[in-house]
Amino acid sequence: MKTLVLFESFFGNTEKIARAIGTALGVSDSDIIRVSDVKPGQLDGVQLLIVGTPTRAFQPSPNTKAFLKRLPSKSLIGMKVAAFDTRAEMTDKIPGILKFMARVFGYAAEPVSKQMVKKGGVLAQSPAGFFVLDSEGPLKDGELERAADWAKGIK
Repeated sequence: MKTLVLFESFFGNTEKIARAIGTALGVSDSDIIRVSDVKPGQLDGVQLLIVGTPTRAFQPSPNTKAFLKRLPSKSLIGMKVAAFDTRAEMTDKIPGILKFMARVFGYAAEPVSKQMVKKGGVLAQSPAGFFVLDSEGPLKDGELERAADWAKGIK
C-alpha cells in the first residue's frame, strides 16, 4: 500500500513521531515528508495519507492548515487517512486556564482528520495525540513506542 507520512515540526518532536509511525508501517524515508515540501502530484497513487502537526494555540500549524486548504475538493476520495499531533500533557504543572482552553478548543489532530475526511478521505484510525514534556520537548518517555502501536492499528 503506497503510504505518505506528512508532518510539520518546529523542535523535532513531531518529526520523531512521524518517523516512528513510518518505520512501524515500513514506509521509506523518502515518503516521510514535511508538509511544506510536498510537491504537486506526490499524492497520486497514495492509498494511505497520514498527517502530523504540533498543536499550536489549540490548532494545527500554519503550514499544515495551508496544505489542507490547498487540497482540491474531493482530492482524497477513497484514500485512507489518519492524523496525529504533538501536545503538552495536561499535568498539575499546567495552569488551570490552559486546561480549560484545551477542553474547549481541543488539539490539532481532530480538525486535521475532519479536513481530510471533508476532502473525501476515509478515516483509517482515530486521531491521536503524543505528549511533549515542554513546548520544545523532549517527548514523554514511551511516546515513540505508543506512536508505532497507533500506526499498527491503522485499518
